[in-house]
Amino acid sequence: MRFVNHLSGSLDGPVSRRTFVRGLGGLGAGLIIGVKLGVAGDAQHSGAGAVMRSDNAAETIDATGFIRIGNDDTVTVMIKHLEMGQGPYTGLCTLVAEELDADWAQMRAQGAPANAVLYKNLAFGMQGTGGSTAIANSYEQMRKAGATVRAMLVAAAAQSWGAPASGISVARGVIRHEASGRQARFAEMADQAARMTPPRDVKLKDPSKFNLIGTKVAKLDTQEKSDGSAIYTIDVDPPEMLTVVIAHPPRFGAKAAKVDDSAARKVRGVTDVKVIPHGVAVYADGFWAAKKARDALKIEWDDAGAEMRSTDQLFAEYRKQSQLPGRKAAERGDVQGALGRATKMLQAEYIFPYLAHAPMEPLDCAIEAKNGACEAWFGSQLQTVDHKTIARVMGLAQEKVTINTLFAGGSFGRRAQPAGDLAGEAAAALKALGRDAAIKLVWTREDDMRGGRYRPFTLHRMKAALDKGGNIISWDHVVVSQSIVKGSPFDAMIKDGIDPTMVEGAADLPYRIRNLRVTAHAMDVGVPVLWWRSVGHTHTAFATETFLDELLVGARKDPLHGRLALLKDQPRYTGVLQAVGRAARWNGSRSGKDRARGVAVHKSFDSYVAQIAEVSRGPDGLPKVEKVWCAVDCGVAVNPDIIRAQMEGGIGFGLGAILFEEITLDQGRVVQSNFDDYRMLRIHEMPKVEVVIVKSAEKPTGVGEPGVPPIGPAVANAWRALTGKAVRHLPFTPQSKARTA
Repeated sequence: MRFVNHLSGSLDGPVSRRTFVRGLGGLGAGLIIGVKLGVAGDAQHSGAGAVMRSDNAAETIDATGFIRIGNDDTVTVMIKHLEMGQGPYTGLCTLVAEELDADWAQMRAQGAPANAVLYKNLAFGMQGTGGSTAIANSYEQMRKAGATVRAMLVAAAAQSWGAPASGISVARGVIRHEASGRQARFAEMADQAARMTPPRDVKLKDPSKFNLIGTKVAKLDTQEKSDGSAIYTIDVDPPEMLTVVIAHPPRFGAKAAKVDDSAARKVRGVTDVKVIPHGVAVYADGFWAAKKARDALKIEWDDAGAEMRSTDQLFAEYRKQSQLPGRKAAERGDVQGALGRATKMLQAEYIFPYLAHAPMEPLDCAIEAKNGACEAWFGSQLQTVDHKTIARVMGLAQEKVTINTLFAGGSFGRRAQPAGDLAGEAAAALKALGRDAAIKLVWTREDDMRGGRYRPFTLHRMKAALDKGGNIISWDHVVVSQSIVKGSPFDAMIKDGIDPTMVEGAADLPYRIRNLRVTAHAMDVGVPVLWWRSVGHTHTAFATETFLDELLVGARKDPLHGRLALLKDQPRYTGVLQAVGRAARWNGSRSGKDRARGVAVHKSFDSYVAQIAEVSRGPDGLPKVEKVWCAVDCGVAVNPDIIRAQMEGGIGFGLGAILFEEITLDQGRVVQSNFDDYRMLRIHEMPKVEVVIVKSAEKPTGVGEPGVPPIGPAVANAWRALTGKAVRHLPFTPQSKARTA
């Protein structure tokens, strides 16, 4: 299949930056506006930036900002965040359209290229998508962009009609002067507006005046994803582009010592075989030829620097480490002294396995070297990192490297690689050819499952004490895990020797417990790890919420009301708990002879989510989750439909993880390879979900990840209420010996 330019609708040959720009030019000339970014992490410093007029988008593409009004009256928003199913195309366009007073039918979205200055994420100062920040960090920025363009269009109309700007209104893409009866579409005023000086500041709408924010709008990318016209990396395939697959070491840290590629080179369609730092790369004129040749390689691997331990060995080492003093992540009161007043104590050990991200689209990257420059097309999640990585590997200045951000078929953290793994591997494979060429690096499902970057293997050891009144008077929590950010460009996140992703959701436990201590141990393991949808909250929420539930039940307190009593000074926590309780008509954990309910609440990425799960016993002996009620407070609900979808998706994602998913090691080798032995949630196992969005005037916060953490403990608490069995080791279906130790 040849590359289909999804902007112009044309069939192009070799993919080049010129082709990409020409596609954007097909949107029509008109007004282009940039928005000056503020201080990293402070969206309030956003303001208007440069405005240009051009009849040739190719001349101005590098200076393009966020909004383009085309001659066909479309409004195209350049989206700085990767669209991987979570909805930023629709969400960010909603913000622009609201302040611009555009008609929703006019709105279009386009993935922004790598440009760290123009398109940086205000939450972490570089271009990238993660931490559920897309709407949160762009809320005021994109609204100001829309309001600025609106003001310029009004100014142009006032000048053209000789009327005061105060007498001109805009509604649904039409500019009107009621007194004279004149009106115009955006495109009719775009050229003149491009000559206007942008206002220094603009007034944003009062939320009571919102027409689009908070309403249901059609997702902008649904049709092209449904009819097959959406462009993913696999679709970038000009005739001369080679497909590359790589034989990676079966153990992490191993290297190729000896390679016999004689049989591989005999496979029809194979053009070359190269040893690169990441393994052995096979180049062919199609995927199947490349894979067949890779299977024919005979490789001797040097395991001298490889990780050789099995899961049960890691478990034993983690358990031993948990008994030693760790670094303090949080401490208040006198944890040890409070134990002397205890009338009841509870101790627990929790085990969480390595987990693969397993997105529907495995990793891939198309990349071309031509005339001393390099261009890539892929679902880049950290464009700034990938941009620098490709430039470094190719030995080029960054201005000689272009990254075009395409759709991605899921990620859940997999594509947000602090070291630019995929980009670096693709660049290394391209550079190894020693000539101008275009290649497409493709990972198979097995490559992705066994290729590293997992949620870390983690152990929690917990101890708590109750007094005679059933009050929690002591809470001691130890976390043993790997650091995700150590040795990466995000190393600065480590404070006092602690990676905050290890203890998030535990060190900031919201419950009123006077004596509390959280300590952490960072383990050195050769298995590459990465943030996984909701990161540390995936395991801290499970440990804290199931442990707390046992304490409340042990004190003869209702799980929901007991939480509310411990959260009296936390209105947003209590708000979602009360909302979910009303939705489920909570009347205790038992809901019939063969069913029980469990509750959990957790804040992650500044969003508050409470869930109640109702479970029965399935024929396989596992929990059958009948229904989940979910209440979310994420500030202003920009797109309620997307919020509901993300809560539903997070529930399904988290449910599969606690019930089935586990990556295990056998002498350093990953055992699982595909969905036949890495069991995922199946469609008939998805419960009914009812989502309540708590009305809020707070600024929007993330929704891509916060639906995941509460589902595990809610189900486990329901299961304990039903069966009397506490769930301490995940998943429910053990595979490793460590899980039965």
